[in-house]
Amino acid sequence: MATAQETHKLPGDLNDVPGWFWPLDQVLFSWFLERQERQGTRGDLLELGAYLGKSAILLGHHLRDGETLTVCDLFETEPPDAANRAEAAKSYSTLTRDAFERNYLSFHDTLPRIVQAVSSTITDEVGAGTCRFAHIDASHLYEHVRGDIGAARELLLPEGIVVLDDFRSEHTPGVAVAAWEAVLNRGLSPVCLSSQKLYGTWGDPEPVREELLAALRERDDIAVTVEEAAGHRLIRARAKSKRMRPPSLPSSRHPAPAPAPPAPRVDAGPAGRTAQPRPSGPRTPREHARRLALDVLPPVVTRAVRRYRAAQRAKAGGTAQSRP
Repeated sequence: MATAQETHKLPGDLNDVPGWFWPLDQVLFSWFLERQERQGTRGDLLELGAYLGKSAILLGHHLRDGETLTVCDLFETEPPDAANRAEAAKSYSTLTRDAFERNYLSFHDTLPRIVQAVSSTITDEVGAGTCRFAHIDASHLYEHVRGDIGAARELLLPEGIVVLDDFRSEHTPGVAVAAWEAVLNRGLSPVCLSSQKLYGTWGDPEPVREELLAALRERDDIAVTVEEAAGHRLIRARAKSKRMRPPSLPSSRHPAPAPAPPAPRVDAGPAGRTAQPRPSGPRTPREHARRLALDVLPPVVTRAVRRYRAAQRAKAGGTAQSRP
């Protein structure tokens, strides 16, 4: 299981953000959101339970002018009941709002609207019938998930999409009970199932099912099956390999710095002194003649000439520095 990383390390792309938001679900989120955009469906986006921002970052890329992404999470706030406190201590002890905000601002100019409170308060913060997409990934306790599903139904548009996380994980039976109860008794129509998430709607599921099925069958990295259960037609999607292609998203606004240009090579001169690099380009005839003369003179004379020139250069430099 992933754990929260050091908050000062900014992510370079979405895969650098810790969390359990797998490439298949990134593909499905993007498909549902892009379909809404193609159809001109307008509305706000909602996420209950943010962890370190991986799915919220993707949602933020699909916001249009006039729309709002609302993220609701306790972060480091004390949970209201003992069962919730035990769950938070076990899975989210290192989660902080600061870590979420750092990650989100690595990809976006402004933060989403953040409600730092229990998810049961969300209907007081978001207007009924204003959202087109809701992702529920907060508590795993049955009573809380049941309430979150009821809130999503109230806040979504008639054809809005709700996504229920961890609906079939072995460690989250409360989510499974609440999810299938909503399907069997509360009017939720499942559209698609991934390994971790159930995608559904309280609107007419058939048009979106048909379009999604056609889109998934065009991909060679997703296995698709269709099943019937309790009068519902279920699309099951599964990644064929761990290297499936996630959607193309803008990279972080904080890319790794470009490597510095190599420093010019500097050779060590006699007695450890540093010799200045010779200017590039061919020597003049006068320079060439001087170099040739030094090469053919006896070593004793050559050293004397070089010492004399060095003394003259030092004298000229001191004179220049002493000028007003």
